[in-house]
Amino acid sequence: MGSFQQLKQLTRGNALFLIIILGIGGTFQNGYHITGLSSPSPYIQRFINSSWYDRYEEPPPPQTVTMIWSLIVSMYAVGGLFGAVSVKLISGRFGRKKAMISNSIISIAAAGVMLASKQAKSYEMIIVARILYGFSAGLGSSTHVMYLGEIAPIKIRGAVTLTSATFSSLGKLFGQFFGLSEILGHEDLWNVVLCVPAFFSLVQVLVLPFLPEAPRYLFIEKGDEKACKKALQSLWGQGDYEQEMDEMLAEQAAIDAVPPKTPLQLLRDRTVRWQLLTMSIIYWSNQLSGMSTISTFSFDIFLKAGLPRDQIRYVTLCLGVFEIITSISCGLLMIEHIGRRPLFWGGYGVMGAILVFVTVTLNLKDSSEWVPYITASLIALFIIFFCGGPGGTTGTLLSELFIQSDRMAAFVLIGSQRWFFFAMQGLVFPFLIDALDSYCFMLFACMCLLASLYTFFLLPETNGKTLLEISEEFQSITVCGKSFSDEIKAATRL
Repeated sequence: MGSFQQLKQLTRGNALFLIIILGIGGTFQNGYHITGLSSPSPYIQRFINSSWYDRYEEPPPPQTVTMIWSLIVSMYAVGGLFGAVSVKLISGRFGRKKAMISNSIISIAAAGVMLASKQAKSYEMIIVARILYGFSAGLGSSTHVMYLGEIAPIKIRGAVTLTSATFSSLGKLFGQFFGLSEILGHEDLWNVVLCVPAFFSLVQVLVLPFLPEAPRYLFIEKGDEKACKKALQSLWGQGDYEQEMDEMLAEQAAIDAVPPKTPLQLLRDRTVRWQLLTMSIIYWSNQLSGMSTISTFSFDIFLKAGLPRDQIRYVTLCLGVFEIITSISCGLLMIEHIGRRPLFWGGYGVMGAILVFVTVTLNLKDSSEWVPYITASLIALFIIFFCGGPGGTTGTLLSELFIQSDRMAAFVLIGSQRWFFFAMQGLVFPFLIDALDSYCFMLFACMCLLASLYTFFLLPETNGKTLLEISEEFQSITVCGKSFSDEIKAATRL
């Protein structure tokens, strides 16, 4: 019944349409570029060779090709880091809607550079395009989640913000699908494969100007109560929305007492110390849980597991379908009924156990021809529990932990951390898998166990609570009989 009511409310106004438009220009882009580079990678490396030969009339040294290819891969994360750092500046100055439109224009420009690189025989243009793609993904992913959190009524806030994870999974699936040899996975079309997301960015640029700005931004940051109420009614249908307006009034009163903070000021603020620590640990855990590694290096992992090479691409496509189904199921059936906290500690716990079994099956891959398929099934199960648990719920939690004056600074800090770890993992994992072989998954299992324990004992439940109530919950956390709020009171007395 609850899921039916959520769907009914989504279709009363323009909310569902806005969610779709935001999704295709937001986390969808990042999801596509995570998997989209995998299929054309051998063609790009051959392009580097031929471009070098055309310029210098001699083949490039192998280490030079490796270095250029590494730059093409890693510059995406560098661009993402700069994009995440720019969230406060761009979203704060222009608003959420204009920030998303500007972000899509950057994505379209990047596609133009990528498309022209082949004709110009310039691998430098590929690097530039990857930096721009990364910047767009870093800015767009954070602004997308922020926008969703600021349009959603309290009762379905979790389901709405969880759509960011669904669109990320959809982007990964599209990246795998268009990379198939039967679609665009040909050597003549490698630059076209990497430009597909620009079409969705163009749709967002054309449509988003006609949809409402985020109501919380209009009310709290612009002080326009009339425009805020109009935006709520446009999104969710006619109604008075007293509960939402009262929450915004209370939050605005709190903000008047404490002005918006910079990222450095937020780091020094003891009242949000637990929120920052919690989100940092969750993002570390997500990056080091093994999910990013499985997404980026799925081909190598399945090859090492013993799956036939010609089947791997279709197996990864099936995994993408599992991601989407799980994300949608979590949004409609679990997050508002089970709550955030059980999805975190339960998800991490099961993921850790699965990775232990993956380690066992990888070591037994030669014992029987069906063992590699057990490994593939375990990885599919791992993805289901990640997307239905920590992976899907993280964006929702991030939008709930910080009041309006702290939110943009928090997105800058957490987004920067996320992209930094993404870049580091891409550089370190190839060496890690060479050094530890299949036992590298035991490291990920240990990380999942620690995250499960932390979220079980220290993460408060945020479901159905206002942002100020959630803030009070975190301030009341005690460890060994002490809390950050006690330190604040002691400092105040001094």
